[in-house]
Amino acid sequence: MNTELFLRGVRLAKEQCPAEERDGYAFRLPAVRALRKGVEFTQPVTFFMGENGTGKSTLLEAVAAAWGFNPEGGSLNFHFSTAETHSGLHCSLVLRRGARRPRDGYFLRAESFYNVATEIDRLDLIPAMSPLLKDAYGGRSLHEQSHGESFFALIANRFGGNGLYILDEPEAALSAVRQLAMLTAIHELVKKGSQFLISTHSPLLSAYPRAEILVLDGHGLTPTPYEQTEPYLLTKRFLNAPDRMLRELLEEPAKDGGDGRDRRTESLD
Repeated sequence: MNTELFLRGVRLAKEQCPAEERDGYAFRLPAVRALRKGVEFTQPVTFFMGENGTGKSTLLEAVAAAWGFNPEGGSLNFHFSTAETHSGLHCSLVLRRGARRPRDGYFLRAESFYNVATEIDRLDLIPAMSPLLKDAYGGRSLHEQSHGESFFALIANRFGGNGLYILDEPEAALSAVRQLAMLTAIHELVKKGSQFLISTHSPLLSAYPRAEILVLDGHGLTPTPYEQTEPYLLTKRFLNAPDRMLRELLEEPAKDGGDGRDRRTESLD
């Protein structure tokens, strides 16, 4: 176990949550139920991977809120609220904190980063705010940049090291080249004593060598080698034989025999 980590583990204590929250959607997810036994973090970077609907974003959002971050994203100093869409899961999580305390931290929630950018612009209009918040993001309003540029401006300029960074699908707006650049940025921040929790579908980001990968599925959370993750296997198969896979995917479906199944994707199982 890495005793230098800021966050060393998470455990579910459902009894801490208000009764009206205990039967919500989040508590029915296998990955969340698996937290009753707890999960330990062993590496400076932990990736959460799995199919849509397995609870990656729900879990990371709850961990971020339990740590004290705004559920919509930002640093610990952000307290705005656009819409109450997060689950009550955070109140049931027991965080096992390390001996060290981070000097920096950030929660990037891809789907609400627009709201964070709006809040930064709003705060910068207040005369008392000096220096301007946007200076920490490279000096330009995030709204004056493309979605991908604003994501990378955050990573390249705002993250200072010795911090806990929780990132929900950061590859959502990044090209392949920018994802590789992000790998370099993550590595430099790890060398500065940082810890990352990242949900992702990216076979590029998840290749980071000093990482543990937890796959969320019907069995809970399973530590999985990089070469056994679905994004890696599927991408490798496609790149090895793109013509063959495209033929399998795009050909007319065979007769389904009355069972309603689409035969185009059976060979990909």
